[in-house]
Amino acid sequence: MLSNHFQNGIETARLAWSRLPNAEEGEQEDIGLVQRSDGSNGGVESLDYEVVENYAYWEEQDQRGKLYVGYYVMVKWFFSLLIGIGTGLAAVFINLSVENFAGWKFALTFSIIQKSYVAGFIVYVLINLVLVFSSVYIVTNFAPAAAGSGIPEIKGYLNGIDIHGILLFRTLIGKIFGSIGSVGGGLALGKEGPLVHTGACIASLLGQGGSTKYHLSSRWLQVFKSDRDRRDLVTCGCAAGVAAAFRAPVGGVLFALEEVTSWWRSQLMWRVFFTSAVVAVVVRTAMGWCKNGNCGHFGSGGFIIWDISGAQEDYSFEEMLPMAIIGVIGGLLGALFNQLTRYISYWRRNHLHKKGNRVKIIEACLVSLITSFISFGLPLLRKCSPCPDSDPDSGIECPRPPGMYGNYVNFYCSKDKEYNDLATIFFNTQDDAIRNLFSAKTIHEYSAQSLLTFLVMFYTLAVVTFGTAVPAGQFVPGIMIGSTYGRLVGMFVVNFYKKLHIEEGTYALLGAASFLGGSMRMTVSLCVIMVEITNNLKLLPLIMLVLLISKAVGDAFNEGLYEEQAQLRGIPLLESRPKYQMRKMAAKEACGQRVVSFPRVVKVADVVSILRSNKHNGFPVIDHTRNGETLVIGLMLRSHMLVLLQSKVDFQHSPLPSDTRAGSRPIRHTPSEFVKPVSSKGLTLDDIHLSPDDLEMYIDLAPFLNPSPYIVPEDMSLTKVYNLFRQLGLRHIFVVPRPSRVIGLITRKDLLIEDNEESATVELQSTSSTAS
Repeated sequence: MLSNHFQNGIETARLAWSRLPNAEEGEQEDIGLVQRSDGSNGGVESLDYEVVENYAYWEEQDQRGKLYVGYYVMVKWFFSLLIGIGTGLAAVFINLSVENFAGWKFALTFSIIQKSYVAGFIVYVLINLVLVFSSVYIVTNFAPAAAGSGIPEIKGYLNGIDIHGILLFRTLIGKIFGSIGSVGGGLALGKEGPLVHTGACIASLLGQGGSTKYHLSSRWLQVFKSDRDRRDLVTCGCAAGVAAAFRAPVGGVLFALEEVTSWWRSQLMWRVFFTSAVVAVVVRTAMGWCKNGNCGHFGSGGFIIWDISGAQEDYSFEEMLPMAIIGVIGGLLGALFNQLTRYISYWRRNHLHKKGNRVKIIEACLVSLITSFISFGLPLLRKCSPCPDSDPDSGIECPRPPGMYGNYVNFYCSKDKEYNDLATIFFNTQDDAIRNLFSAKTIHEYSAQSLLTFLVMFYTLAVVTFGTAVPAGQFVPGIMIGSTYGRLVGMFVVNFYKKLHIEEGTYALLGAASFLGGSMRMTVSLCVIMVEITNNLKLLPLIMLVLLISKAVGDAFNEGLYEEQAQLRGIPLLESRPKYQMRKMAAKEACGQRVVSFPRVVKVADVVSILRSNKHNGFPVIDHTRNGETLVIGLMLRSHMLVLLQSKVDFQHSPLPSDTRAGSRPIRHTPSEFVKPVSSKGLTLDDIHLSPDDLEMYIDLAPFLNPSPYIVPEDMSLTKVYNLFRQLGLRHIFVVPRPSRVIGLITRKDLLIEDNEESATVELQSTSSTAS
């Protein structure tokens, strides 16, 4: 009996594993998109943010009343609540796991090195190697789209580009467990970027009702079927991820507004703000529960907040120059970081990673070994320093007990009252190392030689680690790099000005802000995040100063980190500003390809032939008037056409158009049937089986097309077309000849329609051109 159960378990495991993508599928689904020879992007498809107002849409709208509209709004708020709770719980799980793995690792290593440093080193290296191997194995064999931070891909999604695999359930699982392994394994990366991707995945899965592949879907959650509604939910998920990563709810809202979204409105602002507030409550509740000792090694680390409220109270005008220098250094090092990571990522993608998953695993393990050797070996080469005179009010103990959090680590020191300043940064979790660098009342804790050594080595490790096949964020490594050179500048200022109120930790904070500004090119959201995680509002003007300088310096060399990575992955982002060359171009110059159109009543065989012969996703539909003139009656999407071919219920024997007047024919489809599943390939022509009799049938496209697509005249400036396309989130725009006549004008006054009928009648009266 027991053997039978065991055999059944083995078979079940094999069946589950067989559903996972193999190496070849993983290679194809890898988010590193390579430009094909024809110039198109493989693996990407535009999203349909435009509302298709066809007959099915209007019939559905007529059936909805004000009660349904109220219910629809309530469900949106309820989903915002679920996104906040889900992202907060995911962040709690990731942080608890990382802190406990790191705590067990350091406690075990410290206990072993009391007897043998060699044995402690071997244990330390093996634990890191196992954690990193688990991370890269999960990513390469289970969720290829979980590699990297995910922010460039999510930014592309909110810009209107759907990349296959980035929002699937297995990507969410790979992101969570992969982040635990890579961050817990001590690599020079963070978990904050992956948390943004995690929040977006949770929001997307809630929006589509769960995962149908893994039988985790719920019918009552399947409310939002349009790409527009899913876009709003994913925006809430991005803000929730930042709020959970940094405990910065306002920073999360501003991050979504400034960095990832291309389209914004006031109603979305309220829901994003609500989601971030829910995340803050969940995280705060979890931290309160952990204070009672229920979370193992989860101590002062984990959820990032570096309280430096005890730092210097004021600053003088003389300090402005070194603070400005910090901004310049941050811009230069940030731009260099972006350029180096771009070159290395390009080489990885086109040479190293093409050799298969085995090479990716070996590469990540080698990086883990190098990181472990450096973080454990370099402190051994550093001489210990005597403990300074302790200040009873500082609450800082020197040296700290082995395995405990805080400054002044006693590592390979012959005397009890000595500490190793390099081990205080290297042989520690990144959160605790940053807390030590930011700490006040610790003047002369670090030597300039140790800080410079750490800066060079960690900067190199961060460049090399970025791009490996593990979930990797760059927020915390950037803070580590910036706080190191910031503290170096602070040491120089303290020695030069000889003023007692200057704190090196304050300059470390400004250095962290400058490097993030020079690399990621964020200003407002990053400024608010830095204020929230340090709990010091007095430093706000200084943070603003270094961010503006570092961003200006970085922009002189290259684009931001996420924009560079998006270009490298072949994600066709529409940036906020059109290119300068577009000012001299007209709309007709941009649409050089031959237009493929459908007649209103088309033969099924012709539809199949046209869909097979090209990859277009939108087709103009042409009809003829009684006088024989050609008339464009709308736009038909490929995805909608595939749904009609698969259902076959709208096939007709006659090549004549049917009567499309309201109520004259039953609408057999709802708008939700035409929506492509999120972050997947959707229906393809190969999935549809048509008999020879089906190919001889006809389809009247009038009830299913978009009768009111956006249209621009052929001589419109391409800059105006670009702005229209991006601001409205469009997928197609018709370019037509200059119209022959005008039937009327609409001004602002015509759009101010009151609720009562009398005023509406007045407002809808024609207005002359002089009234505008």
